[in-house]
Amino acid sequence: MAKSEELGLDLVEISPKADPPVCKIIDYKKFLYEQKKREKIMKAKASKVVVKEIRFGPNTDDHDYEFKKKHAEKFLRDGAKLKAYVFFKGRSIVYKDQGEILLLRLASELEELGKVEQMPKLEGKRMTMFIAPKTKK
Repeated sequence: MAKSEELGLDLVEISPKADPPVCKIIDYKKFLYEQKKREKIMKAKASKVVVKEIRFGPNTDDHDYEFKKKHAEKFLRDGAKLKAYVFFKGRSIVYKDQGEILLLRLASELEELGKVEQMPKLEGKRMTMFIAPKTKK
């Protein structure tokens, strides 16, 4: 402590659990600044999860389905998560089974590009399913 006061710096305990405890003589404000800077850089490098959505109707035609499936393939190749959902308008809620079949068909056709994170689940007027991209080796 006398040495740190002599130099006009701070005595900082780096590892208190070590035997004996590890201390360093440094400028504490500068240390905090550099630590914040390091954390900011790490946060910037962290990958952000992008979720893309694709909406279907319970009676979606084959052509429309294929068109949307191509978009889903592109999203998964780009590394984004996919949220596919069937939206039931008005009385179309009676076609719940058709909506589930549609989502399961999509999941089976996109099996080589991604894996199903959440199976189709009905929440209000939406039946939702999540597909995560497969990691590249």
